[in-house]
Amino acid sequence: MAEELEQLAIALGQRLVARGLRVATAESCTGGLVAAAITAIAGSSQWFERGFITYSNEAKIEVLGVPQATLDEFGSVSEETARALALGALERSLADVSVAVTGIAGPAGGSPGKQVGMVCFGWAVQGTATTTATRHFSGGREAVRQASVVAALEGLIACL
Repeated sequence: MAEELEQLAIALGQRLVARGLRVATAESCTGGLVAAAITAIAGSSQWFERGFITYSNEAKIEVLGVPQATLDEFGSVSEETARALALGALERSLADVSVAVTGIAGPAGGSPGKQVGMVCFGWAVQGTATTTATRHFSGGREAVRQASVVAALEGLIACL
């Protein structure tokens, strides 16, 4: 897994540098693992602008401006919240591109409509539409978190 993350982060960095862009992360269930994968690459200071870890709903609202109404209507684990997180990361940073991750890594916390392993992503690029996706990962907490990092990086690469 470490080699796969490294290769994805390198590929992301190459694309960002080629376009003169920088990325920001907005993470909940991954707790900074996306930013860690990026900053593990030497020279990433050229293309990594900053990371936000907004684990609580209060942090999502205060730090990234997620509307309370979005959380009330859709919940913290939703594509709507992922979109708001990604846009908030762009608005509150100097980045050109962002990724947001919010999900239920487990082993507890799931519900009938939102089971453990459900992770929502948002990818935003200045001047273009924000894209979102929901994925369902299997395995324990660490497996869900690691799979989420891979999906987040792959999504960023696809945006570029």
